[in-house]
Amino acid sequence: MCTHKQPCPSADSPDHEAAVAVSAHPEQGWSLLCNGVLLFDDTGELLPDGRVIAPHRPLTAAA
Repeated sequence: MCTHKQPCPSADSPDHEAAVAVSAHPEQGWSLLCNGVLLFDDTGELLPDGRVIAPHRPLTAAA
């Protein structure tokens, strides 16, 4: 799916979030990456095969 000179990581690779955004809709809270992953602002993801990855925001330590 990716046509970049250096191909982006596939949707199955651990670093799939590093793919280039081909369509961004910040007003709606999502971006489509060139590997077919829908990335949501809450860090949740929808993979091209229909699998869902729950939001995974890092926990911050209380001061």
